[in-house]
Amino acid sequence: MAKKKDELKHNPEEELDGVPATEEIKEVKEQSELDKANALAEDYKRKWYAVSAEYDNYRKRNQAAVSKAYQDGAAEAVLKLLPVADNFGYALDGASDEKTKAGIDKVIKSFSNILSSLGIEEIAVEAGAEFDESVMEAVLNFPCADGEEPNKVKQVLKKGYKAKDGKVIRYAQVAVTI
Repeated sequence: MAKKKDELKHNPEEELDGVPATEEIKEVKEQSELDKANALAEDYKRKWYAVSAEYDNYRKRNQAAVSKAYQDGAAEAVLKLLPVADNFGYALDGASDEKTKAGIDKVIKSFSNILSSLGIEEIAVEAGAEFDESVMEAVLNFPCADGEEPNKVKQVLKKGYKAKDGKVIRYAQVAVTI
């Protein structure tokens, strides 16, 4: 009798929800665990792709922010130096000696080369041109003389400068006919 009792005992690992497990039930259980593991692996893979993409986007945003901060800093520094360039222009206009004019002209060209290397260019404005508020600032108004049209640049008082991307660093200050 003792032998029969031992034979009737079964291994608890072979039970599935309290019911003795057969080979088919064990296979289904193993397949179910495999499906769960595969689903979990797919979930981890999807999350990894999402985190990887987010990091790549973060890196690009950060790089763009650093580049913009550099450009803004360079533009601010140049803006503070532009009055010096204006003064050299005034000195060139007021110089009477040819050697002095040549020396001042060399300094102006050197300054222009530095601006160009920083991606800054002069806004081309000439007397007689149509007033363009996107790059000019009207600081004086003159009534139209005979033969003059309204809304034309009469005189350029200060040169304007812009970055190569089109952002105006300093508007050209002009006198305009009204």
